[in-house]
Amino acid sequence: MNADGSISWIIGNNIPHSDHIEMSGKEFRVLRYEIADDGSFHATRSLVWPMLRTIPNNTHASLTRRFGQDGFEWVTVNYRPIENEKVSSITLNGTLIVKSTAGGNLELTRQYFPSVDKPGFCEIYTIKNISNKTCMVEAPKSSQTYLTDPAKGVEGSYAIHAEVMNAGHFSLGANDAVSFSVFYSGVKQSDPVPSANCEEEKNKRLAFVREIWGNLVLETPDSVLNREFAFAKVRAAESIFQTRGGPMHGPGGESYYAAIWANDQAEYIGPFFPFLGYDYGNEASLNAYLHFARFMNPAYKPIPSSIIAEGTDIWNGAGDRGDAAMIAYGAARYALARGDMSEAKQLWPLIKWGLEYCRRNLNIDGVVNSDSDELEGRFPSGAANLCTSSLYYDALNSAVYLGNQVGEEKSDPSVPAAGKRIESRH
Repeated sequence: MNADGSISWIIGNNIPHSDHIEMSGKEFRVLRYEIADDGSFHATRSLVWPMLRTIPNNTHASLTRRFGQDGFEWVTVNYRPIENEKVSSITLNGTLIVKSTAGGNLELTRQYFPSVDKPGFCEIYTIKNISNKTCMVEAPKSSQTYLTDPAKGVEGSYAIHAEVMNAGHFSLGANDAVSFSVFYSGVKQSDPVPSANCEEEKNKRLAFVREIWGNLVLETPDSVLNREFAFAKVRAAESIFQTRGGPMHGPGGESYYAAIWANDQAEYIGPFFPFLGYDYGNEASLNAYLHFARFMNPAYKPIPSSIIAEGTDIWNGAGDRGDAAMIAYGAARYALARGDMSEAKQLWPLIKWGLEYCRRNLNIDGVVNSDSDELEGRFPSGAANLCTSSLYYDALNSAVYLGNQVGEEKSDPSVPAAGKRIESRH
């Protein structure tokens, strides 16, 4: 653990080893990396564009491609390829930094990170001459375009671009260094190729990380736990995508983007963002609750578990998972933490609807019936379960506090509630 908040793996005899990390801007990336047994470095980047929708336009229909090229493979030093690389460290600070040496004469640095607000992924490659002799470096000018099959895209063909920037030939004296960049981007074929200065993009990325690290700081006697929390905040806050249905937080995993779930977004992350003080996160949370509010109905049929494809479709494959309880709980907690009366009044009808849905689905033992719970059958949940009921209970308590704030009239406890508890549907 480094003093600047980053963490480093100092390479020793613990190789070969491979790992991966997810990093997002308003688009998403997964970087897989490996140190081979000879000390060399290998990486594969999975590039995901959630707003470039593929067919069928379902939960997993984000344009995704994997590329295994390494920028140093295109470079010559003294008119020869770089050889005998040995990685010395890998550092995470919101970017991934790989440091290595080659032949005792060169120090190599790779830095990987997503653009904060462009549909692109940045890679900065730096070569430093650590010998006493001048060396000649050649970095190629390169621009590649991949056009996707128009029959497989919701909006036709998409264009994926890979461009090498700051190419040229350079004479490096002792301790001199030169950098070049590779920028991957994806757009609809008819749209212009986005331009980027990777150094500027890096500064924006690191500014975002500093903002998140500076808010809601965990201080415990366990320094490892504190550092884990700092990185978890970044992962939570970065994974928001600017869809046509508004900002949508996504779980990730190369599968779940441009969509929201009653557990992941409404229950888990939604109430967290007000504590983090992250405006874009609050916007995404409110947007998620209002998307679910579209499905309130007077017959009290279940709300969908997930709203997918940038808000244009739904997924309900697991039936009623207790989603109304998750949403009522999350929306009430969010509204209380947010402290915004206008938002609270927007969410109050959704919270009331969710609570009434749960009340109508109580069995004779007072436990909420549901087809499963939020684990979707990964563990047995029965016809009614305490997971859903616990959320309902907390939502009731939170709704009392919130109801007092929004001016809800108190009911007369001597008057029986309408309707009856129903027995299990199973």
